[in-house]
Amino acid sequence: MGLFDSIKNFLWKEGGKMGIGKSLVNITDDERINIDPSEYERINKDLIYYSGLPSDVKYHTSDGKETIRKQIGVNMTEKVARRLASIVFNEKCDISFENTALSNFINVVLESNNFKNEFEMRLEQAIACGGIAVRPYVDGNQIKLAWVRADQFYPLQSNTNNISEAALASITTQIENDTVIYYTMLEFHQWKDGQYTITNELYRSDSKNAVGTSVPLDSLDKYKDVEPEVTLDGDQMIKPLFCYMRMPGANNISLESPLGLGIVDNNKHTLDNINNTNDAFMWEIKVGKRRIVVPASMLKTDKAHKLMFDTSDGLYEGLNTENGDVIQDLTKDIRTQEYIDAMNFWLKQLESGAGLADGTFSFDPKTGIQTATAVVSENSMTYQTRSSILTNVSAFINDLCTAILELAQSSQLFDGQQALFSLPAGVDMYNLKMNVHYDDGVFVDKDAQAKQDMLAVSSGIMPKVQFLMRNYGLSQNDAQDWVNQVQAETPEPAPSAETGMFGGD
Repeated sequence: MGLFDSIKNFLWKEGGKMGIGKSLVNITDDERINIDPSEYERINKDLIYYSGLPSDVKYHTSDGKETIRKQIGVNMTEKVARRLASIVFNEKCDISFENTALSNFINVVLESNNFKNEFEMRLEQAIACGGIAVRPYVDGNQIKLAWVRADQFYPLQSNTNNISEAALASITTQIENDTVIYYTMLEFHQWKDGQYTITNELYRSDSKNAVGTSVPLDSLDKYKDVEPEVTLDGDQMIKPLFCYMRMPGANNISLESPLGLGIVDNNKHTLDNINNTNDAFMWEIKVGKRRIVVPASMLKTDKAHKLMFDTSDGLYEGLNTENGDVIQDLTKDIRTQEYIDAMNFWLKQLESGAGLADGTFSFDPKTGIQTATAVVSENSMTYQTRSSILTNVSAFINDLCTAILELAQSSQLFDGQQALFSLPAGVDMYNLKMNVHYDDGVFVDKDAQAKQDMLAVSSGIMPKVQFLMRNYGLSQNDAQDWVNQVQAETPEPAPSAETGMFGGD
């Protein structure tokens, strides 16, 4: 760092002490943020569980000394979140719109951002911590997506069903004068006098436990071209540019909070018990290894008595005793079945608490191992949980597509003041007529479904368009185009001939 930068940082630091530069300890200290700080304490605990960091276990050795070791746990938070995320959403999802031009544009943007693969990973984090957000932004003449974790998203104005204003946080670390410096970028999204305003503020701190003092945006090269405030005014601005998805269900911990709960929040005790049970079992294996007590004299060696056993396995332990012939096996049976029963009990508790079907992780000796079909059948708890999450996922994707269109039509953000996309005639920003086709293959036998639907069409109780939408993931317009094309290519049948599925009336 040069002399000028050192002087500038000193002045900002001293200015903060004098009240010139705004200072924050926590992001929630900002008066614009309207959320209980305890919500972020909860989310940070969720992240600890999700990371699987082992906790410390205190115990006393045989000589009475207190010792600390790392717990040998099982990261069930990550396993449950990954399992649910893969069932809810994957790359086979198809997103389309009735308007072909709109559908093509949105899918190009989503594919260029690897949305489907990225969203499955982000959904896993949302399931663990209660929510996730994304914000589209302009990079050159392209629209990119920036993902925001639950601990980086701060509502400003909201109710329990909708968040209209928010602050988004991101932290950058940098070494300055052999000291780690933490820069926190706060991006405030607000509606002011009917116009959408984004305010950017940068804070600097030499402690990771404090946000720090406000500094100019050009203090970091990555923000040197960022404007302190940007206002987007236009008829296309109907929703916030950020999109937040919360997990379904009420927040029973903070009833007025708009933030969702993750699988950790109401299952902490169960997750702890699973870790404790696994740790106790692994520790019993460790300390319960085979040991044989022999007279200490039998372990001594000399030229006449050579070593006849492996000293590295710790099998034999010498004991000074008056009875020189004592040889005793101290090994005890490990309580394997008891631990399996205990672990299965807690796994069933977790399955119930996380909304998963019995047998997803546990094993019932009476019924045996559950098949994948049984675990995720349409009547299972897993299927019902997935359906609830998909309702919020669909709303989230619709909001994201709306935000992408809002940006694409803001000509001021692009080179030459030329909008990236113009809304086609007849398309309503308030109702984009989006169709999302999720891959239900894990729940449904697609071949059996197609055969049943074919019989329904032949019987005249299912429209052909609905058949194509349901089995091929087409939008209503595309399905109608298929039907029209097939009918146009089908020759007029003879009076006695049977009409095909798509032919005739």
